[in-house]
Amino acid sequence: MAAKRASATTKKGVSASAQTVACWEDDPGDRNLQPPLTPITVPAPKPATQPLAFKITGSTPAPKVYQPGTANFRYYAAAAALRRTADFWGSIVPGGTKWQVGSVLPVRLDDGVDLNAFYTRGDFQDPPGLHFFHATVEGRTFFSGESPDVCCHEMGHAVLDALRPQLFDAQTIEAAAFHESFGDMSAILSGLQVASLRQAVLQETGGTLNRTSRLSRLAEQLGSAIRAQHPDAVDPDCLRNAVNSFFYRDPQTLPPSAPASALCSEPHSFSRVFTAAFLDSLAGVFKLQSGSGTNDLQKASQDIAKILVGSVLSAPVTPDYYSQVAAHMIAFGEAAPFNGKYRDVLKSAFVRRGILSLQAAVTVTGATAASPRAALIGPPAGVGSSAELPRASIFAVAYGLKRPSLVVHTAVQPKRFAVTSSSLLLGAVEPRSAQNAAESYTEDLFQRGRVDVGQHADERSGLLHPHGFHTHIVVEEKGELVLRRNTFDCGFDR
Repeated sequence: MAAKRASATTKKGVSASAQTVACWEDDPGDRNLQPPLTPITVPAPKPATQPLAFKITGSTPAPKVYQPGTANFRYYAAAAALRRTADFWGSIVPGGTKWQVGSVLPVRLDDGVDLNAFYTRGDFQDPPGLHFFHATVEGRTFFSGESPDVCCHEMGHAVLDALRPQLFDAQTIEAAAFHESFGDMSAILSGLQVASLRQAVLQETGGTLNRTSRLSRLAEQLGSAIRAQHPDAVDPDCLRNAVNSFFYRDPQTLPPSAPASALCSEPHSFSRVFTAAFLDSLAGVFKLQSGSGTNDLQKASQDIAKILVGSVLSAPVTPDYYSQVAAHMIAFGEAAPFNGKYRDVLKSAFVRRGILSLQAAVTVTGATAASPRAALIGPPAGVGSSAELPRASIFAVAYGLKRPSLVVHTAVQPKRFAVTSSSLLLGAVEPRSAQNAAESYTEDLFQRGRVDVGQHADERSGLLHPHGFHTHIVVEEKGELVLRRNTFDCGFDR
């Protein structure tokens, strides 16, 4: 593995003594696999800048170059990464996009002891915003908020929640997994806004971006901390690698947990299928640029991000959400300013990963060819970003609750494209019902101990999982038990 080294870079005319800070390019790295890293210097970030302002709780240290390992260095490592991410997505998302938690996104850099980081709206157990932690493993203390990969991932959750808030409570595996994939895509795209990192990645990959590299290896430092305690829980050289060989499987046929070398329905694990297809797409978009330098790579990152956001805004929330986003990415790319330039790249990436069946790829191309501007007209009725997902009741006897039913939000928005992913047998996967998808995902959550049932568990038959990290909570609303999401967490799924 190549060491992550970079020369100091400063903006022209900026005083290096008073207005620059030190930070990491992407991730501090796994010290067991590479030499100590050298920080870069950047202009002091301004968290309050709109759009997508954020605020790190606590005091703000004076902007200057601090040494790695100090609290002040960690502050600016996080602040620089978050500002980079906010600036990037702020230039891509529609004007007026606001955080779900308010005009300013709160950030807690050290919220206690855990190998974790998470985003929450703050509706139930935790204050809203981004939460980062620290933990000591084998005599070394790790801070999740020190890593740009982790910071950019968590802010990615907040960005996606601002764009499509229905995904937060959508009771389907693919919606949850896409949220995790979007976080990883956010880390990849945000990293590519750093010129020195773009140059390093081009040298490491020879210009073929979907080769394993610093870009694809996400959260190496956090991954090494988790690996020390749970060797098979993460990839051998990082938390998750966007370069992988996973092919789409119906997540309802997968086990709820598995080692990192295998695919399961747990959202972080299943997210790797879409992330790999996205990196394949990015690699193809880059090869179609007019040149092969760092500016062309930045242009490719901006183009693919615009296509991704366009699809997120228009794709309906359905049980087979991956195929809908993929289809809408192709459709969005048919309209100006892309005019079908990336059609074959996108189709190839999603077909080779099984996210789109062969029949689906043909269907999407035919539909968009008939109306090349359809992708920009807007989503069908009931799909808009403010449309509330409908609720449905599922039997709750197996969950040990005091009442026989549990209310969830189901993914039943109307489709524009009648497409699904590829079957391992032949042809396309049969469409799944929203009710069945909700029941499957709910069972996964309870099996993995992710639901806080509070006082709603039956005294004898209830299953509490007292030591698990809870992403969901059962609450009572108008006399009914309702399953609500509390967080998207990104640490070890205990």
